[in-house]
Amino acid sequence: MASRLSIGRDGRVRDDLNSVLRPGETCWLTARADRAAFLIDTEAYFAAVFHALQKARRSVILLGWGFDPRTRLFPDGYDGPDDADEVGRILVEISRARPELDVRLLIWRSALPIAAQQEFFPHKARKWFRGTPVKFRLDDQVPFGACHHQKVLVIDDRLAFCGGGDISVDRWDTPGHNDEDLRRIMPDQAYHAPRHEVMMMVDGAAAKALADLARDRWHRATGEAVAAPKEAGGDPWPDFQPPVLRDIDVAIARTVPEWKQQAGVDEIRRLTLACIAKAKHTIYLENQYFTSPVVTEALAARLAEPDGPEVVLVSTGYAPSWFDHLTMDRARGAMIWRLRSADIFGRFRALWPRTAKGRAVIVHSKTSIFDDDIARVGSANLNNRSGGFDTECELTVEGYDEASRRAIEMFRDQLVGHFMGRTGDAVAKARASYGGLVGAIDSLNHEGRLQPIEPPEVTGFGEFVLHYHLGDPQDPKDSWSPGRRRERLYAAVREMKST
Repeated sequence: MASRLSIGRDGRVRDDLNSVLRPGETCWLTARADRAAFLIDTEAYFAAVFHALQKARRSVILLGWGFDPRTRLFPDGYDGPDDADEVGRILVEISRARPELDVRLLIWRSALPIAAQQEFFPHKARKWFRGTPVKFRLDDQVPFGACHHQKVLVIDDRLAFCGGGDISVDRWDTPGHNDEDLRRIMPDQAYHAPRHEVMMMVDGAAAKALADLARDRWHRATGEAVAAPKEAGGDPWPDFQPPVLRDIDVAIARTVPEWKQQAGVDEIRRLTLACIAKAKHTIYLENQYFTSPVVTEALAARLAEPDGPEVVLVSTGYAPSWFDHLTMDRARGAMIWRLRSADIFGRFRALWPRTAKGRAVIVHSKTSIFDDDIARVGSANLNNRSGGFDTECELTVEGYDEASRRAIEMFRDQLVGHFMGRTGDAVAKARASYGGLVGAIDSLNHEGRLQPIEPPEVTGFGEFVLHYHLGDPQDPKDSWSPGRRRERLYAAVREMKST
């Protein structure tokens, strides 16, 4: 019988058989980070990116779903000309000033309807960077209808960011999510809606592994092999950002569609199901979409247990695009009804955040926390596409001692609290007083900043969309066969119920 204990690369004893992080199954690999931090909302992310770029010596490589070079990293008062904090201008300037610095941007070649909503960026960015040292490429190496959804930035193989946020003009916001904020201005002088994002920042071997992932995708997209940068020393970690975790193994999990000669990878889907099965008292989910019947059934099974975990889902109240409202909102409504029917012990909440004056906050983060043991931050939605059709990447940390578990717990409390205008400490105290996260939310949500998600009324056409999960394929095998998709989805649900 195999031993359940092993010595990790940090010298600690690991309980491998009890861990959800299993390389080759629920993750690609695990790699050590000397430091890790959670960046809540894009103000923190963009500030960290700005300062890290100033320290870049050898390489900058970015993977994105979208990208706009006009994005301002410091819209609240950069000391310089009005456009000096535009990310495109910064990248060009540092690449010209440091000939030894290799700057590469690999962005999904978005479909025409999506590009039109973004003023045809990132396509226009090709002209922006033409004649500069910045190497900008659009990546269309995915099945028809799929997208590259990974959001990864790596500097010098020493520092990496991964999460749900793209560097685009409608992303910047603060944790206050104010009703009116003049800093949420876009190039056309319009103001975008309040928006919630989460990124994770890591260094050490974990950053190097993400760099390897990015270089591999560059090679697949362009045919050009990129060597790892020469060692140049330095520390691009932003001086103002304290690490939340130290000396911790970070798991990298992926979704890659099976296509042409490329093997399919569904590590993120497997990890989600493993985390749901292992959770003891709390499952906290923040996600833009929630449409997966398989994930829903896994949660429903846990809610039906007399001593199972609480489940809290925070998502956007109403999808901002008509297509997502037609497809994702209707499917989400059915999933929420399923969980409410399973919630015989009153442990489920599905909520959407709003500002102090009632304006909806767009929840774009893809973050999940299970008990005080596991924190996951990445690009994957809780829909079918993210399980096997689009490309995705996420980071996971598993608490190994009291300090790391406390850091994960504080991260969750801070996330929950900021939606209600409360501190993480207030949430922690309310949890202790009211017996859990659901009780804490119910007791602190006096102003109604978190509202119940009410499934939309389903029309005849909406029922058809929901029935076949239109716009939300599992993988290339059913991308153009909705009937087959429905059969496969519910066969998986039946199998889950039987086990």
